[in-house]
Amino acid sequence: MQMLSGLGRSRYIPLLILFSLAIIQSCKKDPKQMSREELTATLSQEKNYSKILEYALAAGINTDKFAVQKDNAPVFALLEEAAYGHKPSLRYTEKKIQADTAVLRSAAEELVKGQSIEKVLELLEPAYPVYRNLKIHYARLLKENKKDSAAVVAESLNAYRWIHRQSKDAPRLVMVNIRGAYLTGMDSSGNNAITMRTVVGKRDTPTPTIDTYATSIVTHPYWNVPKSIAIKEILPKAKASKDYMANNRIELINSKGEAVDPEEIDWDELSAENFPYRFRQETGEDNSLGLLKVEIKNPLAIYLHDTNARYLFSTNNRWRSHGCVRVQHPTELANFMAGTELLKSDFLTEPDTVSVPPKWHKLKRRIPVFLLYLGADCNEKGDLLYFEDVYKAGSGVPKV
Repeated sequence: MQMLSGLGRSRYIPLLILFSLAIIQSCKKDPKQMSREELTATLSQEKNYSKILEYALAAGINTDKFAVQKDNAPVFALLEEAAYGHKPSLRYTEKKIQADTAVLRSAAEELVKGQSIEKVLELLEPAYPVYRNLKIHYARLLKENKKDSAAVVAESLNAYRWIHRQSKDAPRLVMVNIRGAYLTGMDSSGNNAITMRTVVGKRDTPTPTIDTYATSIVTHPYWNVPKSIAIKEILPKAKASKDYMANNRIELINSKGEAVDPEEIDWDELSAENFPYRFRQETGEDNSLGLLKVEIKNPLAIYLHDTNARYLFSTNNRWRSHGCVRVQHPTELANFMAGTELLKSDFLTEPDTVSVPPKWHKLKRRIPVFLLYLGADCNEKGDLLYFEDVYKAGSGVPKV
């Protein structure tokens, strides 16, 4: 009887263990009720944080910046880097968008609950197909010990994380890779909607890297000649030939914005130091901006536009402009940015024998525009492409 009694009691041992575990589990604090400091302390434990660092390394993140300090790891800084990256090399940024702290906290809570690190961090990262393909190639390059190539791809991975940050809630975005002389228009999910060739700045007049947004589409735009071009190129030609301005439909504009008769000007008195005017080219197909301009907010007088030299898009040497970006399919770009058919597909083929006044089409939504200098990118097939360092900025094409 005593033996049976002992056996009977042993049947309850598993239940007692489960009951004890349930009590312990119930005593654990709900991550949603934990402070940011408590979440950080939990995730700073070596076993947890080392796995997060391992994942970050596989995404091309320099984890040296996120080492544990005084028993606490910069968990939220690392999560922000994985989701939104850091500012790449940019000459001008209109505004840095703050990270979505609610999203970062939610990720930390899921990690504390024991969710898969891979699952949680993948949801943080950009869902762009191009980003995922770059990660695949990055892993391959590391495996093949091609560290220089991997470093170039890591810069592009960060650039797309930055795009993810800066294009928050935008329905569409446009990215120009200056180094590759092409434009990509992406929808809100990061899928390519349009692609086209561009003509960008020459080495001595490079297109600046910019993070901004488009404000309006201008049809039949005037070309207000930038001062540097006016002084260096237009003024000498106007002084050398009295017919130059009429032949090129260029007006001389005074400080009041009024057109001045060139015949009434003493051109001999004008010089680079003494030139109180500006040049403006009339609208039309002969206009250097072509028939369309996309205005993007920046203080550098840079915009995207059509061109009267469309033959340049058929060449591989497309670093030919003074800094602005000429686009291969301006009507397609305008309609993409507007999110509707703003212009008919035959807009650029319409006869333009007379000067048509400019017309501004303000965009209903701000469309992020990024002019970047990427050394590597992926095409729609997922192939990894490298681009020559045309401006000799310091990172050449790696060996593959």
